[in-house]
Amino acid sequence: MKLAAIRRLRPVAVFCSAFLSLLVFASPAVGAEALTDAQVRKRMIDESIAAYHGACPCPDSKNRSGRKCGKNSAYSKPGGQAPLCYPEDIPDDQVDKYRNERKIQKPKADR
Repeated sequence: MKLAAIRRLRPVAVFCSAFLSLLVFASPAVGAEALTDAQVRKRMIDESIAAYHGACPCPDSKNRSGRKCGKNSAYSKPGGQAPLCYPEDIPDDQVDKYRNERKIQKPKADR
């Protein structure tokens, strides 16, 4: 591309960058999501399982051959990684901490 063409596109690039920055950082909807405690627990479990580097994070997960992991799961074995697998394993204070760190609000009916 010629230098003159690049110079003509510079204002457009600056405008687009500024607009996207405003859209991402100034939007009131960013981080203003409202989730129930059950939805937060589900998200925490999903993230925990996704972060696990192996075939069997939870007893209900399936191994490479398609069978349930059961007692061979990381959850079932003492020591090592302990992924979150069940909502009842996540206390309310962890849900509150997760919610605060990510600026997730409670639905209006739950407040």
